[in-house]
Amino acid sequence: MAFSLPILPTISTSFIVLSAATVALGWWQIKKRNIEAHKKTMLAAAVFALIFFIIYASRTIFIGNTSFGGPENVKPYYTLFLIFHITLATVGAVFGIVTLLTGYKNILSKHRKLGPITSIIWFFSAITGVAVYLLLYVFYKGGQTTSMIKAILGF
Repeated sequence: MAFSLPILPTISTSFIVLSAATVALGWWQIKKRNIEAHKKTMLAAAVFALIFFIIYASRTIFIGNTSFGGPENVKPYYTLFLIFHITLATVGAVFGIVTLLTGYKNILSKHRKLGPITSIIWFFSAITGVAVYLLLYVFYKGGQTTSMIKAILGF
């Protein structure tokens, strides 16, 4: 039996990993006082996160979300983990936008306080996102996928 990974989830997960890696690089750059490189790197991290979100949202709307296909005794743990990930991702995205705006608007006292917190949340969001991907597509075969449009309109 051939092993293959679904293309869109693999691409979107790759972009969230790129986003987290560039956040780490940006953190290192600001520690070295390389402000211009930090700005460019953090903008790249935001673009990577945005690309992830566009792919994820488009896939969710048009193709659907994949249900957990692993053993039933693992499903409650997966669901709790998924809720934790979604919460981290949502909080991380909101913090990320605010942190980017405070940096862009030169409100550096707030930016310096929010930056490290936002980065840590984003790292955990990315790590748990990769874990969700692994649980859905690598460790277990994904369950049923139904699009929102199909679910809502009954097509």
